[in-house]
Amino acid sequence: MIKKFNKIDGRCVERIYGQERFGYSQSDFEDLYDLIKWAEQGGYQGSELQFYDFYNGKVYKPFDKKRNVIYGNPVYAEKFFYFLQGDYGQKKITLYRYMPESVLDAVKEFDIEEVNLYNLKIIGTPVHIISQGDEEGFRCYYPEKISFPLQEQESVILIEGERIYLEKWVEEGWDDENDCAQDTYQYYSKIIIKDFFGNTISEEIGCLNQSANGDWWIS
Repeated sequence: MIKKFNKIDGRCVERIYGQERFGYSQSDFEDLYDLIKWAEQGGYQGSELQFYDFYNGKVYKPFDKKRNVIYGNPVYAEKFFYFLQGDYGQKKITLYRYMPESVLDAVKEFDIEEVNLYNLKIIGTPVHIISQGDEEGFRCYYPEKISFPLQEQESVILIEGERIYLEKWVEEGWDDENDCAQDTYQYYSKIIIKDFFGNTISEEIGCLNQSANGDWWIS
C-alpha cells in the first residue's frame, strides 16, 4: 500500500536514528558553513526543516522559512529531537529541542563568532555541539568546552560518557607511481578512543555503525 503525507513537496525523507516514527527533510543541500558564502553574495533565501510522522501522515515544520536562516540535520536523543538553527541576520546559532505538537525549546544560544561553522553539528548522548577539521582540530562547544588537534584522516564520530570516539581511515598497498592498488591493498578504519584532554585511551581496527534503534556497533 502506498500512502501520502498531508503535505507533498517531492522531497526525500531521511531517517533519524534512535526512533522509527519520524523522518525529516531539508529544502536544500546548503549547510551552516554556507551562510558565510551567501552573506558575501547578498544573503540567503532561507531553508525549511520538516518532520514527517509515519504513524499519522502529518508533516510538521518547527519554523517558517526565513531569509538568512538555515538548519543543521536533526538527531534524536533522550526522547527529543535536537537541531541547530543558524540565523545570519541575528548572528546567532541556536540549539533547539523539539517534539512535534508538544515541545519547541531553545536550549543554548551562541554568537556566531563563538563557533566555527565548518562541520558544525550535533553528536553524542547527551547531545554535544562540535566542529572539526584537519586545520582547526576538534572543538566541542556544549555542554562543555573541549578541544584538541586531529591527525590526518581522523574524525570524531561519537561522545559517550567521558570518552570521545574517533575513526581514522587507513589505506595500505597503494602504488602512487602507477596510481593503482597493489595485490596487498587494504582500506579499513581504526577506532581511537580519547579522553576530554585529547589523551589516547585505546586504538583498534574497527568501524562504528549506528543501527536504526540508536545502538552503536563495531564492524
